[in-house]
Amino acid sequence: MFQILSKQELAQGTVVANEIEAPRIAAKAKPGQFIILRVNETGERIPLTMADTNPQRGTITIIYQVVGKTTALLKSLNVMDSIMDIAGPLGRPTPIEKKGTVICVGGGTGVAVLHPITRGMKQAGNKVIAIIGARTKDLLILEDKMRAASDELYVCTDDGSYGHHGFVTDVLREQLGKLGGEVKEAVCIGPVPMMKFCAKVTQEFGVPTMVSLNAIMVDGTGMCGCCRVSVGGQTKFACVDGPEFDAHQVDFEGLSKRLIAYLPQEKEAMQVYQHKCACEAQG
Repeated sequence: MFQILSKQELAQGTVVANEIEAPRIAAKAKPGQFIILRVNETGERIPLTMADTNPQRGTITIIYQVVGKTTALLKSLNVMDSIMDIAGPLGRPTPIEKKGTVICVGGGTGVAVLHPITRGMKQAGNKVIAIIGARTKDLLILEDKMRAASDELYVCTDDGSYGHHGFVTDVLREQLGKLGGEVKEAVCIGPVPMMKFCAKVTQEFGVPTMVSLNAIMVDGTGMCGCCRVSVGGQTKFACVDGPEFDAHQVDFEGLSKRLIAYLPQEKEAMQVYQHKCACEAQG
């Protein structure tokens, strides 16, 4: 059992941050790696990237958006409640080294995944330019932490309620045009369409780009094959070969199709869960 030590609701309550006691995972985890958890004995297994770790406290922090039954169930847990199973750290760590100038781009809850990578890039001696975005100001997360983890931070909102009015790709293109060949690498993490279009922009400028793929996973060991993605025409497993890949080689169309394969079942599970909760509330 893994006890929840703190709980914070972000982005109008649709995003939740949990600090969880997991000393063995915290001692080994590196930026870019993830966990797979199961809330209770009848729950499904879902992957979540660690937004932060604290080996001294023996804790990991996960940040997730409530989109389905399992994340809704996870949100229902409070401080001092426990999660039944957490396996990790899983996946390959982000290759972090001193290269020069690096641009880190995050969208939505992808900013949570990006944060430890951004911090690691700066600690390695890179000049880090960070670009984060959300649909509206109230949905932005980790702005202060991203500002502290980077040399320059640009904030974008689709509706113009805060920062740049437009997409992260607008600022990405502007920075690449201004800096020319100074940028040695880009890291882009967020919704699949965002990563896809960021990859198109960086490809125009010849900048190597890495993305973290949020593929469907079950076992996290490469055995079930659920997380397979096509990268450079070859089948890769996001859980053991990734989750990070060369953005210019990823088949984003194929990934998008796989991510919606179980939408009807996910919708039905959420409806059953909400109905059960409503009945329990009525006594």
